[in-house]
Amino acid sequence: MSFSGGLDEAARHDVLTTIVVFGASGDLAKKKTYPALFHLFQQGLLPKRTSIIGYARTQMERPNFLERVTSYFKEDPESPDVQRFLGICAYVSGKYDVDADFQRLRGEIDSNEQAMGKRDSAEERVHIYYLALPPSVFVTVGDQVRRNVYDGTCTNRVVIEKPFGHDLESSRVLSREIGELFDEDEIYRIDHYLGKEMVKNILALRFANVFYEAVWNRHYISNVQITFKEPFGTEGRGGYFDEFGIIRDVMQNHLLQVLSIVAMHQPKSLRSEDIRDRKTEVLRRILPIQLEDTLLGQYVGTRDGSKPGYKDDDTVPKDSMTATFAQCVLHVDNDRWRGVPWVMKAGKALDEAKMTIRIQFRDMPNALFPKLARNELVLQVSPKESVYIKTIVKEPGLSTNLAMSELDLSYHKRYQDLKIPDAYATLILDVLNGDHSNFVRSDELDEAWRIFTPLLHQIESEQVVPLPYEYGSRGPKGVDEFATERAGYKLSAGEYHWKPRPSSASGKL
Repeated sequence: MSFSGGLDEAARHDVLTTIVVFGASGDLAKKKTYPALFHLFQQGLLPKRTSIIGYARTQMERPNFLERVTSYFKEDPESPDVQRFLGICAYVSGKYDVDADFQRLRGEIDSNEQAMGKRDSAEERVHIYYLALPPSVFVTVGDQVRRNVYDGTCTNRVVIEKPFGHDLESSRVLSREIGELFDEDEIYRIDHYLGKEMVKNILALRFANVFYEAVWNRHYISNVQITFKEPFGTEGRGGYFDEFGIIRDVMQNHLLQVLSIVAMHQPKSLRSEDIRDRKTEVLRRILPIQLEDTLLGQYVGTRDGSKPGYKDDDTVPKDSMTATFAQCVLHVDNDRWRGVPWVMKAGKALDEAKMTIRIQFRDMPNALFPKLARNELVLQVSPKESVYIKTIVKEPGLSTNLAMSELDLSYHKRYQDLKIPDAYATLILDVLNGDHSNFVRSDELDEAWRIFTPLLHQIESEQVVPLPYEYGSRGPKGVDEFATERAGYKLSAGEYHWKPRPSSASGKL
């Protein structure tokens, strides 16, 4: 995807660029946004003439602001790289609904552009407004930006963080209100899972390798599982989480976006709109999820009392029925996937940290080797990026015994000298380049809520009680049987577990 009307690399790197981070005093900005911007700066990926302006309600002197900005940097704040980065950072405090405050912000932008060598009003310029804010003020801030900051003589881009609504109706209201302020091609709805290395790798894996795409359909694939596990609970943030629950927090956005990439047909090209057309095409063919195809759970404290339960969090209502675990089966009603169950599983306070895409193939159609375990292709998105194929081989030696093994590409072994960038850095770079490929379009968002809203409303109206599960366990009772009975998943014989081999000293495979 070209940037700024097809500028070449040298011209693109000289584009006068202003990045405004709204909510600059908040957790998201200090933990994700500013570290990502620093990473891009350190790698020389920000345009040479870039200004970063933080805006928030908190009154702060510059030293306090800079201390907050660098609090999650991995480098020494006194290092030359950090000091040079801080040299392009500024801070403006103001309210989110006061015209005069946003007019002061516009004055700061204009002043910085002059200091960076603005030539004239016809010069190519980019303004990026990053809303690291709660959704309750998206429209308020967007309206102020449009009326008091927006510059029609330059390229304007608005980055919006999830959640994008609470259900289908609220999402449509938010989309309509934001759409009245900005054009769709100016809006970047950020889902950081779309910036993860292994998620971005799915396109290459599928469409650059003939043998994968040849079997990527219902004739060869039995079921697909997309799993997200966190080993910690809400840790004092339960009040915020209780408004959304695990389905809204993880499944309706992150996991469904991953599903759409795995399931889509080959796009016409790598242009962002062609990719998003194919993703939306898949989402339109997914049937609304049924309650009987859903398993809900809520974690409780450990038996020894070392870990608290969800409702032990003082910020959580004691009668809360919010699910902290959910597993559900989806069906894609098209010729490629009809009859293939897609299992989504997400939960907090589970036994490990992991995000995987597990594609299980069908049984061999002959009995030359009876009782074979099924082949599986597994993409491990985190914590360590890996691709491996579970495959049957003959055991070495004189016997004819068969064994399960794997063909393994572990990124931490194969690419030891290459640092994989944070997802936020990748996505901010996409915004700088004007590439929408890894951002959620309004019709994608609408379809995602269409799939989940009936289920969410039924859970809430019928007050479905989630099953308890112990902090640090694999989930509520029946979690394994659910995948087996509802999706036809077959566990490998002999309790096979894949473990990445340790890296060799030489770094060679």
